[in-house]
Amino acid sequence: MSDLEDISQHVHDKISSLQHMLDLSVIELPQHKIKKLGQELFSLEKLLEELERCVDQQKKQLYHLKALEEYFQKALEDVQHIKDNIPSHIPRKKDPVSGKETVRNQNEATDRQPAQADDIKQTSKTFVKEMEFITMPEFESIPQYMKGRVSYDQLNAAVHCINIAVTAKYKILHQSVKTLNNHARKLHQRFKDQQTKDTKGQYFVVEDDIREFTQMKVDKRFQGILNMLRHCQRLRELRGGGFIRYMLL
Repeated sequence: MSDLEDISQHVHDKISSLQHMLDLSVIELPQHKIKKLGQELFSLEKLLEELERCVDQQKKQLYHLKALEEYFQKALEDVQHIKDNIPSHIPRKKDPVSGKETVRNQNEATDRQPAQADDIKQTSKTFVKEMEFITMPEFESIPQYMKGRVSYDQLNAAVHCINIAVTAKYKILHQSVKTLNNHARKLHQRFKDQQTKDTKGQYFVVEDDIREFTQMKVDKRFQGILNMLRHCQRLRELRGGGFIRYMLL
């Protein structure tokens, strides 16, 4: 911008100089003065051309700056929208004091576990498979008659509850019976009785596990959610022995 101002000032000075020379034109000028006037006019023409080029460059730069401003404004709106619509199942930042994740309250599900789960020894070496959350494209692929009134967040809240049940169940199974309290020992035996040769190496839960470790209602709506999860290839059913085992895929 300073270059443009300098050129503009220079043109202004040239015009003023020419104006003074024209004012004196009524007087007969020597030949060398007339020649100098021509040179000044030629110089002014060059300066005007340079000024036009600078103006064109400034217009182009202004156009690109406006486009850049619109791009960043759109990006800012997108980021704000993402911030305001974070799915409730996304893992939260752990609290620096308690070390626990901060999770939004959910009407349909909770990750609160009974007291006996607190007595289970924590082992980082033991792997427990968890169900992956449903993505938005997967949710949109579910037929409307199957979804009913279940929302995207509610479906993933159910996934979260199933993962809680799976984790709690297999932490008990992976523990030595001697380290468990009486209630956990009964659960350990019950889990063993539910296993078959077809479940070897697999992770599964039954409806009683959902009731034991979560507060999610095992009702007709829950059965509809299971159908949606089967549609998304998150689990399959294995029946036998009076149980319906929901096998994680």
